[in-house]
Amino acid sequence: MSSLLAATPPAPETPPHTGGLLLLLDGTAGLLTVAALGIVLLLVLIIKVRLQPFVALLAVSIAVGLSAGLSVTELFGTVQRSASVSMIESGMGGILGHVAIIIGLGTMLGAILEVSGGAEALSARLLNLFGEKRAPLAMGLTGLIFGIPVFFDVGIFVLAPIVYAAAKRSGKSILLYCMPLLAGLSMTHAFLPPHPGPVAAAGLFKVDLGWVILMGVVVGIPAVLAAWVYAAWIGKRLFVPVPQDMLEAADEAKAAVAEERAARRAAARSTGSTDASADGTGKGKGTGKGADGGTGTVVTAQPEDYAEQPVPLATVFLIIGTPLLLILAATFSSIALDPSTFRSVVEFFGHPFVALTIALLMAYYLLGIRRGWSRQSLETVSTSSLKPVGNILLVVGAGGVFGAVLKGSGIADALADTFNDVGLPVIVLAWLISVVLRVAQGSATVAIVTTAGIVVPLVEGQDLSQAHLALIIMAISAGSIFASHVNDGGFWIVAKYFGISERDTLKSWTVLETVLSVAGFAVAASLSVFI
Repeated sequence: MSSLLAATPPAPETPPHTGGLLLLLDGTAGLLTVAALGIVLLLVLIIKVRLQPFVALLAVSIAVGLSAGLSVTELFGTVQRSASVSMIESGMGGILGHVAIIIGLGTMLGAILEVSGGAEALSARLLNLFGEKRAPLAMGLTGLIFGIPVFFDVGIFVLAPIVYAAAKRSGKSILLYCMPLLAGLSMTHAFLPPHPGPVAAAGLFKVDLGWVILMGVVVGIPAVLAAWVYAAWIGKRLFVPVPQDMLEAADEAKAAVAEERAARRAAARSTGSTDASADGTGKGKGTGKGADGGTGTVVTAQPEDYAEQPVPLATVFLIIGTPLLLILAATFSSIALDPSTFRSVVEFFGHPFVALTIALLMAYYLLGIRRGWSRQSLETVSTSSLKPVGNILLVVGAGGVFGAVLKGSGIADALADTFNDVGLPVIVLAWLISVVLRVAQGSATVAIVTTAGIVVPLVEGQDLSQAHLALIIMAISAGSIFASHVNDGGFWIVAKYFGISERDTLKSWTVLETVLSVAGFAVAASLSVFI
């Protein structure tokens, strides 16, 4: 019996997929046709049909998989429990298992910094430091630093009133102040974790976030400097006045916040119920008794009630810098140190999950509890900040599904062989593909996750270093911000929030993004020759 078992031939390998469109056009040509039609369908669904990107990516992934001959079982699994995992589940879970926690923690950290006034403290300090003449540079640095923990659009909403005030005080074009700020916010959004694009790409390429942070800084700083040069040039040649309606709205919002803060603090000082005087002046004495049995009196708001204590600048830098330094230390400890207890401790605290958790807890205490926030307020701010994250995570997850389908169907290998025959370096192809997808459909996140799904198979088996892979991620990220125009939501946020006409937005913001993209790609491509 044992000899018979030993002689049993091995199970045959899974044959190449031949169903779907491959029945009409087989081999590499058929797979490339499926890939091209899939990308075209994705663009049509997003641009023309206006389908939500998550739904579009998921639908295209299914269509591409079936067209490339994948079975229903391979795509969706089976109804009964089995050891096999469907491509949709593995693609979605594989990327979100890495990305969701980082984006969630980073989002809550940014919300605490935003609501506590950290951005305003940072910009005010920089404006005082650099003076009136260098106010555009101060705005650019504000966007660069505060853009690390907050999303691009949130940074605009929080920092726009400071831009209005600086432009109104100087009487110069608002472009001179908003464009450097936007360049800083856009650079961090494109190149640095914990923003969704670079985090998603790092997950797909399996690159340590420490390398992504390091290369993001190395590539992003020269890129943003080039963008600031253009911002200074266009700001002096194109005059755009401060939008009065937005200026008034900002003043009203500040007044409302001050009133609410005053009421809260006045109520906190009260030891009993209060009643306003019958004449409506609010100066009468209350008759209710406090909790201690004493007579309650009306507590009027004091001047200090209307102003939150400013956040120390050192606290802002400490909270933002701590996770970055911990992650970088863990990355380089794996290179410079031999296995030891100390190295394990460094790698533990430098894991992105742990590092961001530490930073969030620091923000809770230093910006919240120590400054009088209640635990309920911290919970409210944290919970509300996560509401817009759901869409981002779903899009990133659907991008992971698309990549899994490309790989499982054999399309990725066909693309790899074809692009290798073209002769262009992978980093150039990565940027070009990302640029095409960005210009065509507008979403930077969709451009990154789709491009990564196409490019990851091209680098498999090439034994590229983590640093080199991080540079390829930088090229993809740079392509994802190229030429923001009317199909990009960011274009309209910039235009409407700063009162810029569509024509002038194309001259300023669109070109600024293009400069940032090209400069970032140029630096990444140049470094890839030596790394």
